Amino acid sequence: MKTLSPFAQKSSQTRGRERPLSPCPVRTEFVRDRDRIIHCKSFRRLKHKTQVFLSPVGDHYRTRLTHTLEVSQIARTISRALRLNEDLTEAIAMGHDLGHTPFGHSGEKVLNDLVPGGFEHNVQSLRIVEKLENGVGLNLTYEVRDGILNHKKSGHPCTLEGAVVSLADRIAYVNHDIDDAIRAGLLTNEILPKSCIEKIGRTHGERINALIMDILSVSFGRNYVRMSEEMMTEFDKLRDYLFENLYHDPRAKAEEGKAEGVVETLYKHYLKNIDGLPEDFKKYIDEDGRERVAADYIACMTDRYAVRDYERLFVPKDWN
Repeated sequence: MKTLSPFAQKSSQTRGRERPLSPCPVRTEFVRDRDRIIHCKSFRRLKHKTQVFLSPVGDHYRTRLTHTLEVSQIARTISRALRLNEDLTEAIAMGHDLGHTPFGHSGEKVLNDLVPGGFEHNVQSLRIVEKLENGVGLNLTYEVRDGILNHKKSGHPCTLEGAVVSLADRIAYVNHDIDDAIRAGLLTNEILPKSCIEKIGRTHGERINALIMDILSVSFGRNYVRMSEEMMTEFDKLRDYLFENLYHDPRAKAEEGKAEGVVETLYKHYLKNIDGLPEDFKKYIDEDGRERVAADYIACMTDRYAVRDYERLFVPKDWN
């Protein structure tokens, strides 16, 4: 306790859970949350959910699970150096992407277009930990749930630990997506914006280290977590470059239209055949509506399960 910054969120001062728990003799409340997330089914499914490349053949491309681990590592390093609550930071990082759909942001876009009220993966992540996982949710502390909901760039987390995860998320995906794209032959360091390379670094490790050290130099001992304006300018330029030249690259997204078709077809099918859903989903129909519950079921699928379910429902089988 004495080693934490006065701006850190203390576990003993949590705003608590929706359902009280008896204290654990060896774990803080945020450690318990981290453990609950790691042991849940939604976390395990992340290993078969797309990060950028759909069903990559190589073993070294990131999935949503390895992305989560890299976010956690970066966030923990920042929190430790700023003397924030590393346990809270890790719990938020581990849970921030639980609500991602199959096929990454492609699947998210389809559901956002189809579901009344829209669909956002951060909101779905919160829905999973509050309600869907195990049919009752994970009963996490307020601070972890707030950090999960507000991890997007537009979010406003109530703790500095949540702000750390939001920054770490962007640092992780920008850098590992460059790494994956170079491995795939879609990018080279030579064509990345020159000023970004000069300011942030040429290699994966150099860039992550430079961004972390910049955050520490600006934020240490202060009641905020941010990059310097100069570093943020170059980082945003690098991120924008990826959106323009990688995330919409026809080679990287060659199968995206098919994936979107799978998600749309499955959603419409289960919307019409809602009784075909497991009981843990159907019990929320009266409370949340058929559209939201059908989206819940689709969003929980891994890439491979979505393809198998599509084949089961819509691809003719050999007659025997």
